[in-house]
Amino acid sequence: MSKYRYTKMVMLEIVTDTIGIHQQAGPIIAYHARPKDSESVGGLIVLHEFWGLNSNIKQVVERFASEGYYVIAPNLLSNGSEHYDIPDDLQKQLLSNGMKERNEAQLRLQTIIAPTKTPHFAYLTIARLLACFNYLYNQPTLRQRVAVLGFSFGGTYAYSLAVHEPRLRAAIPFYGHANYVEQELKHIRCPILAFYGQNDQTLVDEVLRLLPHMTHAGVHFTPLIYPDSGHAFFNDTNPQTYNAAVAADALRRSIDFLHLHMR
Repeated sequence: MSKYRYTKMVMLEIVTDTIGIHQQAGPIIAYHARPKDSESVGGLIVLHEFWGLNSNIKQVVERFASEGYYVIAPNLLSNGSEHYDIPDDLQKQLLSNGMKERNEAQLRLQTIIAPTKTPHFAYLTIARLLACFNYLYNQPTLRQRVAVLGFSFGGTYAYSLAVHEPRLRAAIPFYGHANYVEQELKHIRCPILAFYGQNDQTLVDEVLRLLPHMTHAGVHFTPLIYPDSGHAFFNDTNPQTYNAAVAADALRRSIDFLHLHMR
């Protein structure tokens, strides 16, 4: 049972649009949603998987906006001149029952995302996330309350933003990597609620090694590992990984965690 007691009974009506956030390295395009007729309770940055800013992520943005948040989801795979979009047919091929098709898809995917594995891309992405943070932080009605939530690729960068931005109120990484030494973890000032699936063995082993370092660094870190689930258990567009019961529990815990730390 969640230790967070808040549960919202009525979802708010929202408005959505696409906005541009200025940043020196190039404009940041973001999907945006907020309550229509009431003041937002805080700002939330939602970070997508490698599949990019797709309909699944937009639904996540809208769900948290209906809870009262001013939410933006930046497209981290595009900077106006370079794009790393994953074709729809490639996503389907990765889910194919045929081993040959899946292997070919993996090679295609590795080629597309190779530029995102470089230190230069990581540097630019963190700079863009800081620009997104400042955009929300400077919205007068949000009263400097900003959190981050991300999935896989985005979960990894949720950890990164926590390391690089001490004003962050809360971070919620779903199946992300935290490739930082203890001295770097000491820069984290916000509580972190992290979600993993037990079948995602590499990441589970990694987070278990991370836990004592987070403790020594003084970080309020709560990792939850769900049995009978794996990577991408929250993504309801992927029938091979989606776990409805686990996703619902993680959503409830995320909402309660945010309301606890964004007051």
